[in-house]
Amino acid sequence: MTAFTPGPDTARAYRDALGCFATGVTIITCKTEDGPLAIAANSFSSLSLDPALVLWSPAKTSRRFPAFNAATHYAIHVLTADQAALCQTFARDGAAFDGVAWVPGAHGVPLIDGCLARFECTRHAIHDGGDHVIIVGEVTQAEMTQGAPLVFSKGSYGRFTDSE
Repeated sequence: MTAFTPGPDTARAYRDALGCFATGVTIITCKTEDGPLAIAANSFSSLSLDPALVLWSPAKTSRRFPAFNAATHYAIHVLTADQAALCQTFARDGAAFDGVAWVPGAHGVPLIDGCLARFECTRHAIHDGGDHVIIVGEVTQAEMTQGAPLVFSKGSYGRFTDSE
């Protein structure tokens, strides 16, 4: 084990330590005046069963931050193990919907086809979180299918396998 105090001089080590926690991968979508917008996020988490609340945390420095911070409706798409390319596409360009199968959902929010699970949300609250904000959404509609989730850990995509 290597011990350190998180700060500007240890930022890379801190990011690497956080990367030891494997997460699922999501694409968050919203409708904007310029068209559909997406952002890749692994900061998604369930928050409450009653009421049905989830959260995610976009970086304030993201060029897409203003749109998602202002969105009152959005959708969270949990990706399947074979959707790493889709994640990378939206990580580079939030408007890259050409060739992506999607339909407008409630309130015009883009709903991407073929995901493992999808949560349509109405903004419930936004909280400051340092260099990020914590966006809490009330889930108004949820869908799921069978399959393996896309997993992200230590800077790489992978898939979940059962331990024996």
